[in-house]
Amino acid sequence: MTEFRAPTREMAFTLQQVAGFSEMAKACGYEDASEDVVAAILEEAARFAGSVIAPTNVTGDQTGVRLDSGYKVATPAGFKEAYQQYAESGWASLQFDPEFGGQGLPFSLAIPVQEMWHAANMAWGLCPLLSQGAVEALSENASDVLKEQLLPKMISGQWTGTMNLTEPQSGSDLSNIRTQARPDGNAYRIKGQKIFITWGEHDMAENIIHLVLARLPDAPPGVKGISLFAVPKYLPDASGELGERNDCHAVSLEHKLGIHASPTCVMSYGDNEGAIGYLVGEENRGLACMFTMMNNARLTVGLQGVSISERAYQQARDYTFERTQGTAPGEQGVSPIIKHPDVRRMLMIMKTLTEAARGLAYTGCVAVDYANAENLPDEIKSRYTRRANLLTPLVKGWCTEIAQEVTSLGIQCYGGMGFIEETGAAQHYRDARILPIYEGTNGIQALDLIGRKTIRDKGQAMAELIDDIRPLTGPLQSSSVLTAERQARFDQAVAFLEDATRIVLERGDDDQFTGAVAFDYLMLSSIVTAGWLMLKAATAAANDQADQSAFAANKLATTNFFIDHILPRCSAHLSSMRSGDDAIMALSETDF
Repeated sequence: MTEFRAPTREMAFTLQQVAGFSEMAKACGYEDASEDVVAAILEEAARFAGSVIAPTNVTGDQTGVRLDSGYKVATPAGFKEAYQQYAESGWASLQFDPEFGGQGLPFSLAIPVQEMWHAANMAWGLCPLLSQGAVEALSENASDVLKEQLLPKMISGQWTGTMNLTEPQSGSDLSNIRTQARPDGNAYRIKGQKIFITWGEHDMAENIIHLVLARLPDAPPGVKGISLFAVPKYLPDASGELGERNDCHAVSLEHKLGIHASPTCVMSYGDNEGAIGYLVGEENRGLACMFTMMNNARLTVGLQGVSISERAYQQARDYTFERTQGTAPGEQGVSPIIKHPDVRRMLMIMKTLTEAARGLAYTGCVAVDYANAENLPDEIKSRYTRRANLLTPLVKGWCTEIAQEVTSLGIQCYGGMGFIEETGAAQHYRDARILPIYEGTNGIQALDLIGRKTIRDKGQAMAELIDDIRPLTGPLQSSSVLTAERQARFDQAVAFLEDATRIVLERGDDDQFTGAVAFDYLMLSSIVTAGWLMLKAATAAANDQADQSAFAANKLATTNFFIDHILPRCSAHLSSMRSGDDAIMALSETDF
């Protein structure tokens, strides 16, 4: 089975040349994040991911997790040790505030590092992913007292964090949450049940800080009556060390299609006197506070799509060199299947989609760093806030959709052996299937893009994105790296995005129409944006004076493939949008 090897050169190039990390670092006051520092961090992270985390992937999937007596979850062999090395090596603190023990590096620099964790073992990587989001939510919304109490140990990795939203009767629609919180002195007593809580209980860290949505007794109905609480597994004592066990437990574990080594828990709060929780932010403003964590998680879930695609591609690619079958065109005798055109087609789809998704994910995260910078003028920060908000549903939606395609093709490259568990190809496919579902289904991402991010701002953010794409369209280029035919295809795709946006804005008051076309708009927007970033990469590689001839040729080859074989999908998405909702809504409910 293929060992994981992080593509650090590709990652560094995408971060610096495509996403614009260097310019962001200089503009936002991250002078210490030089190219040498970035390279050193990525190389060391690659070593750690490959030698410490990756060996736990297959065994973790085979072993899974179990709930023992005393509400204790046992993780697979090696998981706890890998996590302890991760925390002790300082990986948990990269992008966080030095005031609480963080290293103060950009969020976007932590992104390629996290890509490696998830490629090495996605189930394991979900634990630090949720902890990172919890730290972000507390940093933005908690009181100074609560920050001092919780953040140092969470940022060090000594404690982990979770997100508790979903209940049996309340999934994507959080207006029906029933978990209750009643004031009790300086704290609150939480009673209720939450489901699908990722890493809600485990043995890798000494404490878990649950961020729980609940209602106060006099809260207004709906989402406007939800508050957010930090509920520790163990209550910190006066010195900040572990005190008594709180009244919260994992009462069962879900048996899932994939990510078997990630405990997905049913959590019970307040079986006895009530779990003690601490208010985060203002009363009845919990959903707004939680969105700090959710938006962070949506970007990093999109990143997981990149990670699992990279792992599936590497494994399939290596197998096609080893497996011999048939005689390829122009060959004599039995050939490695890498020589067959249809296998090349599959590998090129896998490689190209993964590179394009990486560019999209990194670019979205660099926009977050710009938006959060303290030293930039308000108008620049506002523009990047719009950009980050616009790209978030694209990153979450498209990067997780392409992961379904890439991991499926990974199995296909293996042929019948891909369907056999021992090759490992099936695990990537199973693990990837959760990605379009959690942190807001991709249908919700599409509605967010078309509603909040396009119609509500009258297309401003999308217009700004298209303005940034224009310099690489034909009429404004003096020396394109593309042939005239491919340049025309790219230009046409940009025109498709403009046309689709015009349709959305013209019919924005028709909720049935926008709901019906939202997913096609998400896919079209993502493909055009990813195509722009691929062309940006090919152009940057071609203009680099360093000895990168082979690398530049590789970037141009994947860009050409994207334009020839991926970009034409835009025409189908636009055609579906023009067809509208008539055929979608034609059948009555009883005819299904």
